Amino acid sequence: MGKFAITMMGFLLLCFCTEAVYMKYKDPKQPLNVRIRDLMNRMSLEEKIGQMTQIEKHVASPQIMKKYFIGSVLSGGGSVPFPKATAADWVKMVNAIQKGSLSTRLGIPMIYGIDAVHGHNNVYKATIFPHNVGLGVTRDPQLVKRIGAATALEVRATGIPYTFAPCIAVCRDPRWGRCYESYSEDHRIVQAMTEIIPGLQGDAPANSRKGVPFVAGKTKVAACAKHFVGDGGTTKGIDENNTVIDVNGLLNIHMPAYIDSILKGVSTIMVSYSSWNGKRMHANRDLITGFLKGKLKFRGFVISDWEAIDKITEPPRANYSYSVQAGVLAGLDMIMGQENLVEFLDDLAFQVRNNIIPMSRIDDAVKRILRVKFVMGLFENPLADLSLANQLGSQEHRELAREAVRKSLVLLKNGKVTSQPLLPLPKKVTKILVAGIHADNLGYQCGGWTISWQGIGGNDLTTGTTILNAVKNTVHPSTQVVYQDNPDVNFVKSNHFSYAIVVVGETPYAEMFGDSAKLTIAEPGPSIISNVCGVVKCVVVVISGRPVVIEPYLANIDALVAAWLPGSEGQGVADALFGDYGFTGKLARTWFKSVDQLPMNVGDPHYDPLFPFGFGLTTKPVKS
Repeated sequence: MGKFAITMMGFLLLCFCTEAVYMKYKDPKQPLNVRIRDLMNRMSLEEKIGQMTQIEKHVASPQIMKKYFIGSVLSGGGSVPFPKATAADWVKMVNAIQKGSLSTRLGIPMIYGIDAVHGHNNVYKATIFPHNVGLGVTRDPQLVKRIGAATALEVRATGIPYTFAPCIAVCRDPRWGRCYESYSEDHRIVQAMTEIIPGLQGDAPANSRKGVPFVAGKTKVAACAKHFVGDGGTTKGIDENNTVIDVNGLLNIHMPAYIDSILKGVSTIMVSYSSWNGKRMHANRDLITGFLKGKLKFRGFVISDWEAIDKITEPPRANYSYSVQAGVLAGLDMIMGQENLVEFLDDLAFQVRNNIIPMSRIDDAVKRILRVKFVMGLFENPLADLSLANQLGSQEHRELAREAVRKSLVLLKNGKVTSQPLLPLPKKVTKILVAGIHADNLGYQCGGWTISWQGIGGNDLTTGTTILNAVKNTVHPSTQVVYQDNPDVNFVKSNHFSYAIVVVGETPYAEMFGDSAKLTIAEPGPSIISNVCGVVKCVVVVISGRPVVIEPYLANIDALVAAWLPGSEGQGVADALFGDYGFTGKLARTWFKSVDQLPMNVGDPHYDPLFPFGFGLTTKPVKS
């Protein structure tokens, strides 16, 4: 009898222990809200605040993740495991950090984010797509959706499930250093291009609830619509400046693409550094909590920009406690870039414990973050593998990028008289000149946000095809291609070239480093145009993140092509120049005559452009 009693007690104890370890939040069969509620009920204040924190890779370690329950890690521009790291190197790094999160009491996985804004642009050998300024020209939402899907595969190839894209700013002034991150000055084009979101995340089910985030499994990534709201409308195009506009203007120009993004199930929204009529967006409770979360019913999480709460005060960090309070109370759910990690965690915890920030605000933030993590399947698949490694820089993705390049080109001039067009160029001639410092420079044609934050010049940054090599690939084998980055007049005169291709433009930049009051082509670009186009028939290809001053040189130029920042696949430029495909692109931005006209957008009373919004000459493909 005694033995039976002991056996029975053991059985009951086993049942009790089995019951004790069953946690509803770990059961994918449980409804989403049940999982969220169950996990929330188990979390301490420290664990909740940890979820609201996103730290940079260089701050992160498995020990830090475990000690502070950190919810998210990011790689900023140029932040890599080490130069030229492979997909396997990235996966190893991300998984090591993730294992720190999984070793915590509750095992809540962290979410790793990265700025994959024109392809997986931080990563060596990834496909670099044209920047948004070029994609807007295509007016092709399905193309952009396919780019989103390809980017998602390449991001997942490196073990990362979250990208800070797309930028859905409506750039109203090309003097802004981020104008190339905007699809257009016209909100309708920007709205159409939010189709990149279902490309990145997958198509939300038809019956899904409005505003609820959606990510369709391990080949897709969580997206981030940014920067809420009005970042493209700042005074004089100065980055992080003040957008002066009435509420109707804000709602009619800068807000519509957010409504589209939310309807498409975007997972996260990033707030802008800029202000609206003098009030910092990161402290704007009416717009973040009232409008975005309330009126638009956004159910994903709201993330700050990099150390943006510090900039709520002027100068930054003048009153850090106030910045934490103002940002969190405004509705920020995840705070990005905590270099002073312990100070932030202690400050936020102190304010909650002393009822300066109510617990309900913390719970709202954590609920949103967990919702995205559950929806993504992070709890079921927290660790990455190498099954998608072959997607990084795949030939299929490069062909897609090449297609995007040729569709994003705008032919602005073709022949000094229309009856004598220069383009398409003949492939079989004696000798042609390719000139300009941008012709054989992969870094220049990719622009900022490529391998490093500001972008870099040269051909060693990643793999791809320069425009010079594209020309060599395309012309007849008997055609001699001569390259001179900066030829003098005598060289051009003495060589009897059939025609010249001149590739000039801006050098790479990002964010405030790209703000420009002059918008000029970088020297020696203007000199090259003068030296070459004054002597021989020439097509000038402009590599730039926006319209630049071109009118003074226009009379000398036979043909003019805006190629924007085409990315790694320069072959797409040659495809159109030589007539394998026709030019089809139409300007999604107004091309000014003089910077004195700025800001100038289609519909303005003083509208007097060099090339109007929607302009673009077309050519027919040549049958070979």
